[in-house]
Amino acid sequence: MSGPLTGIKVLDLSRVLAGPYCTALLADLGAEVIKLEPPQGDDYRHIGPFKQGESALFTLNNRGKKSVVLDLKNPEHLKLAQEISDHVDVVVENFRPGVADRLGLGAEALRARNPRLIYCSISGFGQQGPFKDLPAYDLVVQAMSGLMAGTGEEGGAPLKTGESMADLVAGLFASWSIMAALVQRNATGQGATLDVAMYDALFSMLTTSHALHLYAGVLPKRVGNRHPLSTPFGCYATKDGQVAICVLNPKQFKALADLIGAPEAVDDPRFATDESRTEHEPAVKALIEAWSQGLSTDEAVRALSGVGLPTAPIWDIAQAAANEHASARGLVTELPHPVLGTAPVIGQPVRFDGEKPVAAQSAPRLGGDLDEVLRELGLEGRA
Repeated sequence: MSGPLTGIKVLDLSRVLAGPYCTALLADLGAEVIKLEPPQGDDYRHIGPFKQGESALFTLNNRGKKSVVLDLKNPEHLKLAQEISDHVDVVVENFRPGVADRLGLGAEALRARNPRLIYCSISGFGQQGPFKDLPAYDLVVQAMSGLMAGTGEEGGAPLKTGESMADLVAGLFASWSIMAALVQRNATGQGATLDVAMYDALFSMLTTSHALHLYAGVLPKRVGNRHPLSTPFGCYATKDGQVAICVLNPKQFKALADLIGAPEAVDDPRFATDESRTEHEPAVKALIEAWSQGLSTDEAVRALSGVGLPTAPIWDIAQAAANEHASARGLVTELPHPVLGTAPVIGQPVRFDGEKPVAAQSAPRLGGDLDEVLRELGLEGRA
């Protein structure tokens, strides 16, 4: 299936998560992604969970790519990698800063050979700055970005998120910047050198924390599942679990107060505004839970939905993936896989003219596409 990036060639020198996630998004949109792997393969090929010996993490994040194995310690293989870069539109790498340059695969060297090249480096803290050589694991970036300090139960310890958000957000911004650079190149004929830092990317996403710190002059407090600025906007106990309730304006608060049998709350000065309700959040919570704890979660959701209030149960990933809406939106796609037959993947989420582009194939066999790639690039016999 063609897509918006059909005809664009990408040399993927990255490994593990941020870079592969970026290039998987590009593959979904039709780009031809040539994944260069060392003889032992991407690290993610060796990290579980496994199915029939195939890594789930590698399969999910390397859909639609072609695998080429080259040993960059071998001068002939290194020269071939440089020659491949002459024939592509984009290079993505996530070596430690300086490593690509020492190998002869840095932005300056490759763009000198191919001025139209868009060269994207992804690292923990960027290519310049005092922290550039720090280890760049997702947990390190979450810890230093401000995200963990503002995440956790009220009065409790800082918490990381349940996913590797620093890696994933960096990969997303990398794909976004590559597409912007492609538009620029179409206008000017010149490529670009892109520097994407996990730290910068995650830090840029903390908009509520920035509002509190930069405008209100206070540090965000850990507030568990409730919103730090709006009330009631959080999770409330039911007979068999919790229900999420989102209220932002006076009309919604009146509807909630009437529903829970407390219409007088609308005239209580403690609850007159969103700000005052947040100031008196424990009292608001007690009012709601006096009602919600007498109902099951399903009953509470039906009642709240019935008066037009935003609400939801808390689903696990199986429920999120298997419901009729997820099915209608095509959130999980089965793709052909060389070992598994078919493999489920989660493609990019945007629909283009009503269609959701996704790669045609799942993840490749290690080194299984070298001959085909070299033939297509006119480099037959170079391996």
